[in-house]
Amino acid sequence: MKIKLFCLLIPLLSTMLGASSPAPQSQAKNALLAITHANLIDGLASQPLRDATVIVREGRIESVLTAPTDLPARTTVLDLKGRWLLPGFVDAHAHLADLRAARTALASGVTTARCMGVNHFVDIGFRELNHAGVADVPDVIAAGYHVRPRPAEEMFLDLPKMSDLMSGVSGTQNVRRMVRAMIDRGVDVIKIMATERAGLPDTDPRKRVFTDEELAAAVDEARKSGIYVAAHAHGDEGAAAAVRAGVRSIEHGTYLSDQTLALMKERGTYFVPTIATVIDLIEPGGDYDNAILSIRGRAMLPRVRETAAHAWKLGIKLVAGTDTGYGPASNRRIPHEVIELVGIGMPAMEAIKAATSVSAECLGINQRTGSVKPGLEADLIAVERDPLSEITAIQDVILVINNGKVVINRLGW
Repeated sequence: MKIKLFCLLIPLLSTMLGASSPAPQSQAKNALLAITHANLIDGLASQPLRDATVIVREGRIESVLTAPTDLPARTTVLDLKGRWLLPGFVDAHAHLADLRAARTALASGVTTARCMGVNHFVDIGFRELNHAGVADVPDVIAAGYHVRPRPAEEMFLDLPKMSDLMSGVSGTQNVRRMVRAMIDRGVDVIKIMATERAGLPDTDPRKRVFTDEELAAAVDEARKSGIYVAAHAHGDEGAAAAVRAGVRSIEHGTYLSDQTLALMKERGTYFVPTIATVIDLIEPGGDYDNAILSIRGRAMLPRVRETAAHAWKLGIKLVAGTDTGYGPASNRRIPHEVIELVGIGMPAMEAIKAATSVSAECLGINQRTGSVKPGLEADLIAVERDPLSEITAIQDVILVINNGKVVINRLGW
């Protein structure tokens, strides 16, 4: 009886609350956002588009216009008044450990980040929040735990059935197991260590850690699920083996030889040099603050700059990544890496593409973000001054639009 009575009351309650209540949601969903009078760097063209208007509907770019246009009633208008509009940055190498870090990255202009190793699969959580419509969290390409000879102990709290690997991961079958475990948890990319880290005082970044067969097994297992593999590799031997195995990108690449660079060019391997994080090794504070690492960084910095410059001249596609956690102590952001790329000889427009369209292409998401064109997600940022003549202008982000939603707006400040 109670159930029947409740069912009879539903229409009455709907009437009392107002049957028209869904209408505002429908209107909001179909509402237009117009960004007007923008100098547009779209991430694709070689020249900016002057006095452009970008129309956004339902989270996506509907049109990019240069001629004056009549806007429908109730269009939200953001007049840039000649400021510069760019695609949101795609940080190809970050380590976002919590929501505060994710929001800090977004405030820096990062609307998409490839998270390259964090505990407890929080990167998958960020991704799902973003896809559920949470606007103040960037989209994330998640790697989960990276494949390395000694996995993070936290991994075994998430994957206790793999406890037999606590003593170490070696052999092709165990490498495949770990890759499969990441894929089964829903990651978007596999990160594998081809050499030791640079950011620990007791490691040797030149030293390789997996055999040719183990690297090939990781790539093969990932490929079965259509997933790319990114290889952490400072040293040349490990990097060359990773390229031969078929990885999508080399991360860091400090000591790459001419032969390995030539192989990367031949195979179309992307290069994410993360130059700015080497500066972080040198300077006090930041994500690293250690005398041994500071000395190491001083030796590495000229090498990685030289390697990246050579790679660019060879025609290898360079991609911007920070290798930072965007935490309270982090002092590097994606604009710093773009500035470094200009410093090694890339034209400003190409360096910006390395942090937008080319980065999205490397991550396999260029059909949904990374440039400003109709049909793509409305991931947009604005800066005050012309970054093509003053690249440091990209450090001061005054507008962030994430999936069509305005999350930061300093235009009127």
